[in-house]
Amino acid sequence: MKRIGSLFLAAVLLLQGYPVWAAEGVEPQVAAQGAALVDGTSGRLLWGKNESVQMEMASTTKIMTAILVLERCEPKEIVTISSHGANQPKVHMGLVKGEQWYAEDLLKAMMLKSYNDAAVALAEHISGSVEEFCKEMTEKARKIGAVDTVFGSPNGLDSHLTKEQHHSTAYDMGIITGYALQNPQFREIASLPSYTFSDVSGKKTHTAVNTDRFLQMYSGALGVKTGYTNKAGNCFVGAAERNDITLVSVVLGCGWGKKGREQKWKDTAALMDFGFDTYAKTTLCQKGSKAGSVAVNRSPVDSVDCVLGAGYEGIFSKAERKQVEIIPQLPKSVSAPVEKGTKLGKAKIVLGDTVLVEIPLFAAEDAPTYKLSQWLRILAKDWCRWQKYLAL
Repeated sequence: MKRIGSLFLAAVLLLQGYPVWAAEGVEPQVAAQGAALVDGTSGRLLWGKNESVQMEMASTTKIMTAILVLERCEPKEIVTISSHGANQPKVHMGLVKGEQWYAEDLLKAMMLKSYNDAAVALAEHISGSVEEFCKEMTEKARKIGAVDTVFGSPNGLDSHLTKEQHHSTAYDMGIITGYALQNPQFREIASLPSYTFSDVSGKKTHTAVNTDRFLQMYSGALGVKTGYTNKAGNCFVGAAERNDITLVSVVLGCGWGKKGREQKWKDTAALMDFGFDTYAKTTLCQKGSKAGSVAVNRSPVDSVDCVLGAGYEGIFSKAERKQVEIIPQLPKSVSAPVEKGTKLGKAKIVLGDTVLVEIPLFAAEDAPTYKLSQWLRILAKDWCRWQKYLAL
């Protein structure tokens, strides 16, 4: 299974600490203790409530488990169930020690029905132990920009763990999910309504039905992952796509009981409505657009224009679009010869105090050095000026 999300990772690392700007949409009313709305393409935080507070995240943990499985395991690898895997509490698939299942089937069952035994079986298969797998989950989170996340469990069960041993933040879960969505296989799994499969022997068949109600209730929903523990309360990380915009919503600690179960859907819809009402995909600049010029020494060409080596687009509110600046960073002058396409500097695309991206600037034309005849004319003119000066 393929590695994913290098461009997403670069964007997230660049946008760490990005400010949440006031937008013109109706402010979402969210009951969750922690919440975040994240641009699923860049990882930019669009709206948050206690988005950087450490919280338990229940079975939304399995999003990271899925990432490692997709990146490190082939679909048809055979997973043999251990006694530890078979003895996981509900929600469980009913795996039995010694049974053999294909990795892709356990992964889909884990994501659709949140089976805790499937998560442990996959963790042990990949890393040899749950403990080692959790270390690798935490390391992966940090590498993709989720720097305030620690995993102590591959399935999110946390009754035996302290918050220090197993926690994330609403924003970190948004980053993790945005990264996962770069993988087409993850997207496909998250949106499956149900999945029927058999063990390796073909004697045992199982059907997992997706428990994600968001897929049916919201236009453009991509699904993703529900979660609940006594510590975490009801949680949900969702994703939706409209008008070429992908948004990730995270709601942690939405409450307990029936009210909490319903609240996570209400909070998610409120965040998504706000995002799609407020933000639009915008091209801030295009490749080849002029962005400054540089004086050229020792050339009949006085200066050369500089053009952007790439374009840049993202999702922005109307207020943000008015505040974006393109700031060229170029030398005052360069010496000839300058060939068309020579890199001369860079342009920063800036929103407030934050640099969104840096784009190289290239010479738009040639600037040759003087020919011998041109040098001679210049020397003659300079000699005449000196003669006049000395005659005064």
